Amino acid sequence: MSQWIVEAQMDMRALLRSPSFYIPAFAFPVVFYFFFGIMVDFSNGHSDYLLISYACFGIMGPPFFHLAVSIASERTHGWLTLKLLSPMQFNSFIFAKLVNSAAFSAVILLLLYIESAWLAGVRLWFWQWGLLTLIFTLGTLPFAALGMLIGALVADRAAAGVVNLIYLPMALLSGLWFPLFLMPDWVQWIAYGLPSYHLVQLGYAVIGKGDEVSWYWHIIYLCLFSISMMAVLRSLSGRFSGASHE
Repeated sequence: MSQWIVEAQMDMRALLRSPSFYIPAFAFPVVFYFFFGIMVDFSNGHSDYLLISYACFGIMGPPFFHLAVSIASERTHGWLTLKLLSPMQFNSFIFAKLVNSAAFSAVILLLLYIESAWLAGVRLWFWQWGLLTLIFTLGTLPFAALGMLIGALVADRAAAGVVNLIYLPMALLSGLWFPLFLMPDWVQWIAYGLPSYHLVQLGYAVIGKGDEVSWYWHIIYLCLFSISMMAVLRSLSGRFSGASHE
């Protein structure tokens, strides 16, 4: 366990030396919520609903970018191969990425909570704040699995671009920027197949604004999505060895 903790500490130090990673990760959901959840919607009473939307949007970013870009970089340049040849366990490498992604997502949630309560007057019960934090912290896992898969498949120079091609359309098509009922019917059908849609619906359910589907179906989908991503990742485990460097 000490090895896992040390690896997580080293990974966190590397992240803190990269303001180009964490400043946009913190700023984007906070700024988006300020403009679209507070300024535009302040008088319509939906700031709590949009808080959930932008919280989901915010927590998707760190696991997507951190795992995809860092794994692709370390694999492409052979650093991951060197680590695997050392006594380090590969599980500690993954553990460090997951824990730090969840930690950054938790900071994003805290910033949004403060912003929504202070500027938008959002008032929730203590158990609702706690349950939302639990849902969105655990909800980083499906996106972390997808990020690892991207990192296993693409070179470091392409990783950030590939993530953006998935991350931003996924957020839009899941109704995180605009409510789904404002979009065409075919977009709503696409949303049902996206993990971000099912995660945000769990958040909406906490404040009593979820869809008509029972909450456990959303959890089942997210679990199946994560398992399927990890299964594909396991089948590509040879790529982590750095045998093929782009």
